[in-house]
Amino acid sequence: MTRKDRPSPVTPAGDEKGPGVSLLQQGANVLQTAAPLKQFDVYVSGFHPARDVPSMQMEAHHYCQVVNDDFIQAALFDGNTAHANLIGIEYIVSEQLFHSLPEDEKDYWHPHNYEVLSGSLVAPGLPAVAEKALMKRLMNSYGKTWHTWHTGRHDIGGGHNLPLGDPMLMWSFNRDGECDAELEADRERAMGLDTPKTRAQRRSLADAAHPQRGVDLLAAHFPDSTPLEGVRDTDSS
Repeated sequence: MTRKDRPSPVTPAGDEKGPGVSLLQQGANVLQTAAPLKQFDVYVSGFHPARDVPSMQMEAHHYCQVVNDDFIQAALFDGNTAHANLIGIEYIVSEQLFHSLPEDEKDYWHPHNYEVLSGSLVAPGLPAVAEKALMKRLMNSYGKTWHTWHTGRHDIGGGHNLPLGDPMLMWSFNRDGECDAELEADRERAMGLDTPKTRAQRRSLADAAHPQRGVDLLAAHFPDSTPLEGVRDTDSS
């Protein structure tokens, strides 16, 4: 899959960079390192709804550090260009680590199987074989995501030009029809995606899918949504 640029939907408030800032950056480039950031070298794009306000939906571009076989951490942006805005963080744990969490902590973590099996989570720039291997690794995993800045949607705007208010706990979509069709279509066009083809390529991963906690959490908000084969809640299995 060829990676296409996806600019941010919002330009932050504030004046343009002055000579002092440019000089500071030049000095930093020479004298300092960005060692932690260099490890965030895996890129995936998906969608996030707010857990408590699921009509608030947006693209999220994840730049991930694979810490070990069970833990990934990601910086979240509203685009994939050099001027993308940092909008949040996500921690990703394996099924094994998720089951080790305290019961009340588990309520913060969303399931990932629908994102993988539906084809809505993509890794632009990776060959199909490598992308499928990455998605297989994410099967049965969970994410804990906080957005600190709502920069809106690429198709209709509506964002803030500075990070305002409290952080919001985000969730995952878990049925067809939960994500706004226009939001999906806008990314599809802009990034040259073929989600039906991607979904078909990942169908075999459904054999590895386990029931996950939180799949049914948003169902009441989207009464016309439909389940996807392989995506089940632990309470309904």
